[in-house]
Amino acid sequence: MPAWKSFVGLLALAGGAVSCAHHGDTEVVPEHEREELLKKWDQEWSFTGIASFAHLKPVKCLIEPSENYDIAVIGAPFDTAVSYRPGARFGPRAIRAASARQMSGTSFNTRAGINPYKSWAKITDCGDIPITPFDNGLAERQMYEAFLELGSRKTVNAAPKGGDSIGTGHPKLVTLGGDHSVALPALRALHQIYQKPITVLHFDAHLDTWNPVRYSAYWQSEQTQFNHGSFFHKASREGLICNSTSAHAGLRTRLTGVDAGDYTNPGPEQGFIRIHADDIDELGPMGVVETIIQRTGLDPEQPVYLSVDIDVLDPSTAPGTGTPEPGGWTTREFIRILRGLEKLNLVGADIVEVSPAYDNKGETTALAAAQVAFEIITSMVKSGVKEDLGGWYGHLYDDVTVGQTGAESEVTRDEL
Repeated sequence: MPAWKSFVGLLALAGGAVSCAHHGDTEVVPEHEREELLKKWDQEWSFTGIASFAHLKPVKCLIEPSENYDIAVIGAPFDTAVSYRPGARFGPRAIRAASARQMSGTSFNTRAGINPYKSWAKITDCGDIPITPFDNGLAERQMYEAFLELGSRKTVNAAPKGGDSIGTGHPKLVTLGGDHSVALPALRALHQIYQKPITVLHFDAHLDTWNPVRYSAYWQSEQTQFNHGSFFHKASREGLICNSTSAHAGLRTRLTGVDAGDYTNPGPEQGFIRIHADDIDELGPMGVVETIIQRTGLDPEQPVYLSVDIDVLDPSTAPGTGTPEPGGWTTREFIRILRGLEKLNLVGADIVEVSPAYDNKGETTALAAAQVAFEIITSMVKSGVKEDLGGWYGHLYDDVTVGQTGAESEVTRDEL
């Protein structure tokens, strides 16, 4: 075929395509047809749609500076600071997929008496921070700048409870990790936003206050300081943490050397109180709650950061993690503890160390992490509600003492 005939044929095809595109661009759907389409097709099942957290509207907030929210879910897919098994960079994706049954229309939380996705707060899935896997120093800076930017946005709705907390007017971030080192840039950002040390409530099998020389006293560099076992050590020495009100819970880690020096060596990171996994046998879940609240307090002017390493759970229920430790809490026990902490003044939280490559076929680790995120978001939303919502566990905050394994508890509604 002559070349000119081929060229004419291509022009004809292109012209047809352009005319079709032009016709589609200018066509306006009548309003009554639009309403009919919405009635027919504007719905989702839990197993359909893009895998955003809880089917929330996904927005790349870091490139949308005008996007505001009251609570943001943000992924931090980073795992090059681990000391054992990598893979937590895939955690945000797994947690989002596991949250599929959380839909706004079917997420009334019976324990809290509220549906967090249909209350006063605008909750947005802000996507993932594009963290480099090649340079931990750069990754650390990327996360800090992202958390600072996202945490400095304007809120959308005023909480019905009003401006009686240091967190009022600031959005809250719920981070899906990623390894646990993501907490360090998050704390740096919160310290910058609130201009004061942050109370840390840390659920983990491990202390994460290790001096970095624990890993090697000889081979040291600036980057060896940034790892998923030393970030609280570093944060404490930078003055980011209020040590007198912070707590570890769920501990069952082995220590360094031949004595308890990791517990007793002097240093600012030793200000945390320690609640061991075994303590739940004597205290029960609500006893753990009481111990935590007595430590952290409920000061509306003191910001609290809740950091959850999924390995606080026993590997029998949460095997998909980087550093598993047998003897942990069950998912039910841990969720019950979280439900007892709804009055804490949370300004941010993370759920980290979900490593789906080691999860089981039922994805129980990711499911547990998604439920933990749901409980945390519920508490953040409920804290802004003025009226007493009661809820399934509302009786625990009545102005009467509550029996714990046959004994009376002195914690009352006013104290909690």
